Amino acid sequence: MENAQNTITTVPETLTGTVQTAPQAQPPSVIWATGRRKTATARVRMILGSGKIVINGRALEEYFPVESHREKLLQPLTATSNKERFDIFVNVKGGGVVGQAEAIRHGIARALLQFDPTLRPILRAAGWLTRDPRKKERKKAGQPGARKRFQFSKR
Repeated sequence: MENAQNTITTVPETLTGTVQTAPQAQPPSVIWATGRRKTATARVRMILGSGKIVINGRALEEYFPVESHREKLLQPLTATSNKERFDIFVNVKGGGVVGQAEAIRHGIARALLQFDPTLRPILRAAGWLTRDPRKKERKKAGQPGARKRFQFSKR
């Protein structure tokens, strides 16, 4: 029994030395994310930069001339104080202007989350990480629209 204790306490020469810690995970240099709203789909590419935003090859102000649409898609960046930190390149298709702006906002929020997971509570509380499932309801046969009925005549 005494020999067993002696062999456990001795450390071989090959195991002694300095312990190295694993390097910290670096955020990716290019972040890809997808955002969707109604029938619009936005593919967002985000890199560290100066705050330039290009949508379908055009400047933000050119693609969205209405201020409220620009503010809508910039909400995740302003809420997390990252407006001037990233260059964002977006390819968006389908839907209308508001649907595209909200799809881009969804994609930017997802990209920010990939870059910094500690932003999740802010983005989640604002609802920007949740895919809005509402879509246009289809027209049904035997009636003029999705819900509207033809006029009923009793006689």
